[in-house]
Amino acid sequence: MKERIEYDSIGGLPIPAEVYYGVQTLRAKQNFDITGKRLHEDMIVSLAQVKKASAITNEEIGDLDPTIAKAIIDACNAIISGKFHDQFIVDPIQGGAGTSSNMNANEVVANIAIESLGGTKGDYSICHPNDHVNMAQSTNDVYPTSGKITALKLTQKLLFQMDRLTEVLTQKAVEFNDIIKVGRTQLQDAVPMRMGQGFKAYASAVARDAKRLRKTQSELYTVNLGGTAIGTAINANPEYLKRIAGNLKKTTGFDMVLADDLIDATQNLDAFVAVSGALKAVSVTLSKMANDFRLLSSGPKTGFAEINLPPKQNGSSIMPGKINPVIPEVVSQVAFNVIGNDLTITMAVEAGQLELNAFEPVMFYNLFESIETLTNAVDTFIDNCIIGITANPDRCEELLSQSIVTVTALCPYIGYKEASEIAKESILTGKHVEQIVKDKGLLNPEVLETLLDPTLMTEPMDESLEELIEEIV
Repeated sequence: MKERIEYDSIGGLPIPAEVYYGVQTLRAKQNFDITGKRLHEDMIVSLAQVKKASAITNEEIGDLDPTIAKAIIDACNAIISGKFHDQFIVDPIQGGAGTSSNMNANEVVANIAIESLGGTKGDYSICHPNDHVNMAQSTNDVYPTSGKITALKLTQKLLFQMDRLTEVLTQKAVEFNDIIKVGRTQLQDAVPMRMGQGFKAYASAVARDAKRLRKTQSELYTVNLGGTAIGTAINANPEYLKRIAGNLKKTTGFDMVLADDLIDATQNLDAFVAVSGALKAVSVTLSKMANDFRLLSSGPKTGFAEINLPPKQNGSSIMPGKINPVIPEVVSQVAFNVIGNDLTITMAVEAGQLELNAFEPVMFYNLFESIETLTNAVDTFIDNCIIGITANPDRCEELLSQSIVTVTALCPYIGYKEASEIAKESILTGKHVEQIVKDKGLLNPEVLETLLDPTLMTEPMDESLEELIEEIV
């Protein structure tokens, strides 16, 4: 195998001649064999978009030779289009606050540019990873900026799925609107409700979570690019600071803006805590909904069995015919993982010291995983579960008729104590509430029939009807 020797401040290393990464990348590969994974594909593209914006800016202000700038921009375009991603070999969890990933990008871009200029990989006199590709930059502004861009890309996909989920749940709310069932609190019979109301509540919760995520997402548009090492903009041309956000917008399509306080934006990463917190809220909502579906579909012969989940696969290797709620189960597992990731992200952000946070790699690793797995979980939840949910109206009616939940509607007219006695008698004797009230002669039969209509119990009573009942009572 042909090799080239590259040097850094530690010494020299033999590098395979055909690869586009260099000595700093290889050292990181040797040092950080942690997850066995590579940097997220979108993060690789984001790094290239930042490098491209910087090269454009440096050329515009006259600090970067146009020929070298074009070679760098072309190299970045190749990476953005999906090429050379196999040359990004650094583990996403790494020491050094992301320096290894930044240098991986610098070296790959530089060597692509060198070849396009007629040189040989490793001849950094033509295009240097630090002097040219990393001009007016530092890992400390490139890496968090790239992380924010990546998070924006990923959350857009998640928000698309969440909006789709809201729409599907709303459709189910309409579909199930006429089905009356027993509402439950603390898993005990409560009062009647329409099944559609339950699905509408799920839709409202998801829509609220999406709104919250969009609000936190807005914080990701503010970056510290141009702040370089600690936010003082050392080695960055003042004109670079004026132009970089506009060029970053051109390369990413996002309305990126520079932070008013670059030192603050370099050392404090609380925006990621806010985003992760919103993801945790999404997870809690999804897992609660998934658990509800498992309960409501339980049985199917000995449980609630008020809804049917679409059968997706055999549920047992020993029990024939058993079908398990595998989609709600996987949604909850994703939620558990996201909630755990949120703690990791919180601790990583808290652990930053003085002018820099060194723990961005693990923070981004977990944040990207949270967003991506939630996106996939919502997608499968919609297509493999919720769209196919059907209701069992007869079962809902059966459970409602056997319950004593309608007695609550009588409290304003016969009092809580009397209603409690009726409930107890119904449970002990098996007699229906309506029959007990009739036997006791407590209410006008016509009024009683109206009051015990479960449909009327699912929403505020019409004022005219309430006045009529009051008159009769």
